[in-house]
Formats: sequence, structure tokens, C-alpha cells
Amino acid sequence: MAVVDRQVAVDANTLPSEAELADWIDRVLAHHPAETRHEVTVRLVDVSESQALNRDYRGKDTPTNVLSFPFEAPPEVPIPLLGDLVICHAVVAQEAQQQHKPLAQHYAHMVIHGTLHLLGYDHIEDDEAEVMEKMERDILAGLEIPDPYLES
Repeated sequence: MAVVDRQVAVDANTLPSEAELADWIDRVLAHHPAETRHEVTVRLVDVSESQALNRDYRGKDTPTNVLSFPFEAPPEVPIPLLGDLVICHAVVAQEAQQQHKPLAQHYAHMVIHGTLHLLGYDHIEDDEAEVMEKMERDILAGLEIPDPYLES
């Protein structure tokens, strides 16, 4: 079962709860039964913090929906920390509105997407994107959330 450290660094009343975050992460981990790391920090941030992190770590001077920072402990240090997710509330809320999706469903997608990145999934190459997006679709379907990659 996921252990979530929920950090709120934005003033908003429509943020996912710690229980929702843990449920979404648990659903990803259920597809990875051999994974022993189950602790995730989820930091909910404003535009300026997202933009600064995206600029500093990805070279993109713009805010983004979710950033994933996998944790790699030395082999001799058995820490169950999978990593950190940094989610920009304003970007997620704007995307949900533009895509005509309920905010909670878009948050679920962003947490699932980010957690898959923590596990090493990527979408740079087409074949990697297909694998990652199929996993996202399958997990979201279990939550009765429509395919986020279909054009609305």
C-alpha cells in the first residue's frame, strides 16, 4: 500500500486528498507486484514553482502539469522511497477545463502518468509511448475514467 507525503504549496480548495493520491498510486503499483518501493511525495504547487523546477531540471522555462523525480538510493541503503511528483494545480485545472474533463479525473491521470515515470516508463519514443499510454488507459479504466488520449 502506497505511503503518500502530500505537500500543499498552493492555495486551492479543489486539490486531491492524501487518500485519493494513495489510491491512484496503489493502482499503478498493483501492475508492478515486484516493486518494493511504495513511498511517494506528492507536492502540489503554484505556477512559479512548477516553472522554476521545469526550467532547472528540464530546460523548459514554462510551467508543466506534472514533474517526476525518481529516487535512486545506493544499493546498500534499503529505502522504500519511489520518488517525488510535483503537480502544478493551475496547469492541471486549466487542462481539465480545456479538455472538458472533470478535474478529479485529470488529477488521477496526472498522478498515474507521473508514477509510471517514477517506475521508469517514458514516452519519448513511439514504442515507449504506446506501452506507457496502454498502461495508463488500463489503470484509468479501472477507475471508470475514459481514455485520456481520445480527442474530445
